[in-house]
Amino acid sequence: MPDTGPVHAPPSVIPAPETIGAADLRAALAAGWRDYRRAPLYGIVFSAIYVLGGLILFAIFTAAAAEWWFIPIAVGFPILAPFAATGLYEVSRRLERGEALSMGAVFGVVLAQKDRQVPSMAMVIMLAFMFWVFVAHTIFALFFGLQPIGLSPWEMLLSPPGLMTLGLGSAVGGAMAAVFFALTVVSLPLLLDREVDFISAMIASFGCVSANLLPMAAWAALIALALFIGMLPGFLGLFIVLPVLGHASWHLYRRLLP
Repeated sequence: MPDTGPVHAPPSVIPAPETIGAADLRAALAAGWRDYRRAPLYGIVFSAIYVLGGLILFAIFTAAAAEWWFIPIAVGFPILAPFAATGLYEVSRRLERGEALSMGAVFGVVLAQKDRQVPSMAMVIMLAFMFWVFVAHTIFALFFGLQPIGLSPWEMLLSPPGLMTLGLGSAVGGAMAAVFFALTVVSLPLLLDREVDFISAMIASFGCVSANLLPMAAWAALIALALFIGMLPGFLGLFIVLPVLGHASWHLYRRLLP
């Protein structure tokens, strides 16, 4: 029988968050790169799901000659990355414990999450993503109104209304991303690792960020930059960026809530 994790375990006690620093961020990133090199196939498989979704969305908007509308989707698309990394957390957990790796065992754990709290967290993630798309479209409509769109995406972006849209959208999106990051950076690996409800997991995640504002802000900036760079060459860079960050996030969680 494949190991499906602590599905029937009693409720877990969440410890107080530890204080971390820049050295912990470097160590987590190094551990993420090490896990990726030890099990690259898993990183490629789980990243492929995420990359394929991005390529399909881009193809749909391109076919509809609506490339402009893909911009807010692309900006908000990394919101889905933590959920796509759930399988990577399990790979790191098994490597950490010295357990055998197999596709059946890892996917068995991922599928077993349907009976736990991860689906509820996935709903929170999807609602946040949909709300961001709605806000981005609203901001676009405020500055461009009902005028026909006859310019290329870059011409529109560099026009005065486009620059104002970009400025306001960046400010609003940045604030939303900061709150979302604080609620999810620890909650997803915590839900996989321990028997807690998703509300408690989000509260614990927010507490970890509050106790380590500067290091976690640096971590958020690193994730945003890495995902943005990984998305540029047709999303293909995510085959490396996403697995490394997924594994690293697991090790950072271990340092925050040992």
